[in-house]
Amino acid sequence: MSPPSRVRVQRHPVHGVLLLDKPLGLSSNQALQKAKWLLRAEKAGHTGTLDPLATGVLPLCFGSATKFSQLHLQADKCYETVVRLGRVTSTGDAEGEVLREQAVNCTAGQVVEVLDRFMGPITQVPPMHSALKKDGKALYEYAREGVEVERAPRAVVIHDLDLLDMDLTGEAPFLRLAVRCSKGTYIRTLGEDIGAALGCGGHLAALRRTETGPFGLAQCLTLQALEAMTEAQRLACLMPAEVLVAGHAPVTLGADDAARFLSGLRRRGDWADAPAVAVFGEQPRAFLGTAHAKAGELIPGRLLSPIEIQQTLLQNNPSSSLETSQEALTS
Repeated sequence: MSPPSRVRVQRHPVHGVLLLDKPLGLSSNQALQKAKWLLRAEKAGHTGTLDPLATGVLPLCFGSATKFSQLHLQADKCYETVVRLGRVTSTGDAEGEVLREQAVNCTAGQVVEVLDRFMGPITQVPPMHSALKKDGKALYEYAREGVEVERAPRAVVIHDLDLLDMDLTGEAPFLRLAVRCSKGTYIRTLGEDIGAALGCGGHLAALRRTETGPFGLAQCLTLQALEAMTEAQRLACLMPAEVLVAGHAPVTLGADDAARFLSGLRRRGDWADAPAVAVFGEQPRAFLGTAHAKAGELIPGRLLSPIEIQQTLLQNNPSSSLETSQEALTS
């Protein structure tokens, strides 16, 4: 008997940003691949990983939006986390082997005092169980081989560190914290360092990302909700690629300038100097890409192709005719 044939998914161009509430137990890439399959998308990426034991806001980029996903890595992040006190693990989280257990003898006042020490600019040594690379190899790969490599401390900023709840005397003492931090902050390391400063050690028992840049949990969809939708409903949930450059100064170009800008030519105008500019076409209204403005010149950065713009316009308005927009963008 011949094996059953696999159903081949017909993929097509999809453009935009989907805000996913990543579930527990899936890696960021696994969550991305599920969403990509549901949308039948040709090209997809995400804007920074969440560990399998972490949940919460994970922006997924499709098509032309992947060109700007790196910009979002610079964004501040917000988390809610539970630090289990009195127990140190090999990975700094609940998945690791327990290395030692210690009594928790600190007071509430000492907790507040220690948390204050971690406010503002701090340095962290990246954990071995992380995707950071050393000589082209991820640290977690060294860790799986039982090899520990030297890691240089990193400067990060803890903007806010709020104590939401705590239990210092129960069978499983813990701190529940809300953290707002700069890019590159390892919450797992923060939890370990707080436990060490309290003299009892600790590890991360739970982690949920509640915000990343301008995006929050209220805007996110679960995979279960996405699965229950029709394909048209899923496409309607996509946000335009320009949400990734919301902090850029906006510039709108007429049809002639837009076409030349898309071909990589600088444009002259009365624009103020700006390091980050989001450029739009006027007719039709469309996001063209990024640039910077200097000395009256608009200098192209990352650009969408005319076909990506046409596909995005059609995706957002399937009943429209794109003949006019095709002429405007390629003339």
